[in-house]
Formats: sequence, structure tokens, C-alpha cells
Amino acid sequence: MTDEVPAKGSILGKLVPARYVLALLGSIGMAIVYGLKVNLSVAMVAMLNHTAIKAHHESGHGGSSVTLSNASQVTLVEECHPPGGASNATGKGDDGPFDWSEPLQGTLLSCYFWGYLVSQIPLAHVAENFSAKWVMLFSVAINVVCTLLTPVFTNLHFGGLILMRVLEGVGGGASFPAMHVMIASWAPPTERMVMSTIIYVGTSAGTALSILLAGVLSAQWGWESVFYVMGGLSCIWMLLWIILVQDNPNKQRFISAEERHMITSSLGTESKVEHHPPVPWAKVFKSIPFWAILIAHTCSNFGWYMFLIEIPFYMKQVLKFNVASNAALSALPYFPMIIFSIVLGKVLDTLQAKGKISTTFARKTATSICTLIPGVCLLVLCYIGCRHYEAVTVMSVGIVAMGAMFSGFLSNHIDIAPNFAGTLVALTNTAATLPGIVVPLFVGFVTKGNQNIGAWRIIFGVTIVLFALEFLVFVIFGSGSEQSWNKSGSPKDPEAKDEKTPLKDIPAKP
Repeated sequence: MTDEVPAKGSILGKLVPARYVLALLGSIGMAIVYGLKVNLSVAMVAMLNHTAIKAHHESGHGGSSVTLSNASQVTLVEECHPPGGASNATGKGDDGPFDWSEPLQGTLLSCYFWGYLVSQIPLAHVAENFSAKWVMLFSVAINVVCTLLTPVFTNLHFGGLILMRVLEGVGGGASFPAMHVMIASWAPPTERMVMSTIIYVGTSAGTALSILLAGVLSAQWGWESVFYVMGGLSCIWMLLWIILVQDNPNKQRFISAEERHMITSSLGTESKVEHHPPVPWAKVFKSIPFWAILIAHTCSNFGWYMFLIEIPFYMKQVLKFNVASNAALSALPYFPMIIFSIVLGKVLDTLQAKGKISTTFARKTATSICTLIPGVCLLVLCYIGCRHYEAVTVMSVGIVAMGAMFSGFLSNHIDIAPNFAGTLVALTNTAATLPGIVVPLFVGFVTKGNQNIGAWRIIFGVTIVLFALEFLVFVIFGSGSEQSWNKSGSPKDPEAKDEKTPLKDIPAKP
């Protein structure tokens, strides 16, 4: 058994409960990780010499390079003009120093996920068995250091940028497993959805602020300033995290005795067991609810990364927005997404606490929202043509709706196996990392010499199919019930649920 640290409370604790101090700092930490992940998508628009790249296509391939489909060839005449009647949204004023081809751009954007792919499972093990707090600190710290070094290494060679992005990905891969372990240790079951949403909505806040800040900085002070300013500002968080956050309520000094008792009694962790039970790997991989989460996570991430990474290029290449307008409009939907996500999480938590809905129904409802609405929006986007601001509005609705994932499958690991939440999210997020690698390469391949609406219809169509697959699999096979193998390595719990997803979990509509 570990010794319990005496609770002494604090002025901060009287204003904000300790569990919500964790949630707020966790949200800011996730915002930093995601902000430093996505800043390259905007900065690269300012880093590229668009005039030279276009000249290469015209001199090397002429007008015959478009062979994707007859529909794509027809849309060549449907080229959009810059909004507001501007004469040239892609002229010299927006040109940067680097003449990188579309496939190389795809590699530079996707290499982050090479590191992300390999780090999650081992770092989840560290988080569960050693300290999730320090794993999360490592996640942010390596991202900050590599961001600050990015301009120097990029100017040496694009290989230096690849190295920095891979190392950032290694750190980024630790963030979700670490925070899932923290949520499992800190969130009472009746607050699990809202705490998860507050923490993970930081990914949206970080994305929005990063896109906005990167657009302003690159337009006013050059692309290098994006990395220096954003990396420097992120250092403040690390000091607050070290002082104010602990792995669980039993280790936290800045907490009232009442709050500690409320959390630990609701979770059954009044006394913290020192040895973490071993992961029942065979039972995990035979679990249907686990596979439902994994498939939903993977399909959803294809759409998420398409919105997150590629929409700035769609707005530049097709809709012809300049760098500043591109950044502002790309960031626009993430602010209402934050509000929508938190409100939805609170509503579902409240209904669950009152016994109106089950956890299973809540998770399936949220996952349905984050698949059906974005899928419909992408279908509309395929045929909306060059109506610039209508297209931006449709994209915004789709991105806002994707915020429901934080209350859906993305928190479901903690429901089915809280003892192994870090490992489970590492497994599903590892599989869901593959779209992060594939999406930029796929978009680069489809749009090479073919930067028009027809090419993007192909991209949007593939994404719609994956959203449909996610919806069907999770609604049919997903579950919010704790699985019997969660008690592996400890005495048999007679209340543990089995792995089936009974239809009675889904209440009938009144």
C-alpha cells in the first residue's frame, strides 16, 4: 500500500475543486500538444513557394497531367476565383522559400505520426505502472523543445524538419494514454463524461488558437516566428503542472478531505494498490466492445485529420483564400466546437446520473452525432462549388459536430476497463494514427497537379464512406458496460458485466 498524503486544501482548492484543476491543466496540456502538432499545416502555407511549384507543374506536365477521372477533368474549368474579387490570392506576396513538391509536403505533414505510432503502447505502460503525471509532462516538454528547434533544422535541410516532427510525435503519442490514466484515477463515474470532455476539448482549443496564431505570425513576422512564439509560451504550463497536479487524489496535498473521500469512495480507491494488475491481452483482443472502439477511432481519425491537417490546403488551393483569411476561417469552427462538446458532455452526464439513459446509449448517441453530421456536410461540400463562404459554413458545421466524439467512443475505454484505460487508448490510438500518416500522403497524391474541386470530391467521398462504417460498427457493437476482464489479476468481482452489448442497454424513446 502507498502512504496517503495529508489533505491540507488551498486557496485555489476553495475556488476550484482539485479534480477540476487537473481537468483544466490537462485541457491546456492537450491544447499545447495539438497546437504544436497542427501549426505546421498553417505555417507551411507561408513556407512554400507556390509560384515555383505551379511553374514546375506547367513546364513539366503541361495541361495533360490530370488523369484521375473525367469528372476531375471537367472541373478544371470550374476553377474558383479568390473571394471578394481579389486578383491574385496566391501571388508572390504569399510565397515562401521552399520549393517542396506535393508528395514531399505530404511526407512532412505525416511524419509526425511515425513517432506517434511507436510511442503510445510503451508510454501507456509507463503511465499505468509508474506515473501518468510525469509521462504527460514528457509529452509536452519534448514538443516544446522540438518546436523551438524547428526553424534551425528546417533551414539546414527538410530532413531536419522530419526529425523534429518525428520526435514531436513520440511526445504526442504519450498524451492520450497519460490523460486516460489520470481520468480513471480522478473522475467520479457521474462526472466522467464532463471531465473527459473538458480535458479533450483542449485539442480543439489548441487547434483553433494554433491556426489563428500561426496565420497572424506567419503573415506579419515570417514562418519562423510561429515556432519560436508558440514554443516559448508553452513553457509556463510545465511549471504549473509539476506543482499543482498529482497522479491520484491520495497523493494530492492541495485537496480537501471531503473531495478526496468523495472521489476515492466512488471509485473504490480509498487505499491505492501499489502493483498494477497485468493486462489480460488475450481477453482484450477477444472483446467485441474493444474492437468497436478501435474501428470507430480509426475511421473517425481519418475525417478528423482531414479536417485538421488538410482543410487549410483546400481553402488555399481550391477556394483561393490568402494566408491570413485562410487561418482565420480554418480556426473559426473550433471555438463553437468547444462549447458544443462541453454542453453535450454535461447533458449526457446529467441524464445518466438521473437514470434516464445508460452509459451505452450516451456513448452511441454522441458517436452518431460525430459521424452522421460531418458525413452529410462533406457530401454537401462535394457539390457546393465555388461559393466560398457557404463552403466555409458547411465545413464549420461538420467540424463542430465532430466535437461529440469526446463524449462518445473517445471516452469509452474508461467505461469498459478503467484499470487498463491507458493501455486501451494506446492500442486504439495507435491504430487510429495510421490515418494521420495516410491522409496527407493520399491528399498529396490525389491533388498533385490537380488542385481543383474534382480532386477534393474524391478525398471527401472516401471520408464519407469511413464515417458511415464508424457509425454502423459502433452503434451495433459498442458498449458502455464494464467488462469482466477489467478485474483480471484481482479477486473476482460478482458485479462485473460480461462483454456482450444487450439491446436493453439502449432505452426506448418515451
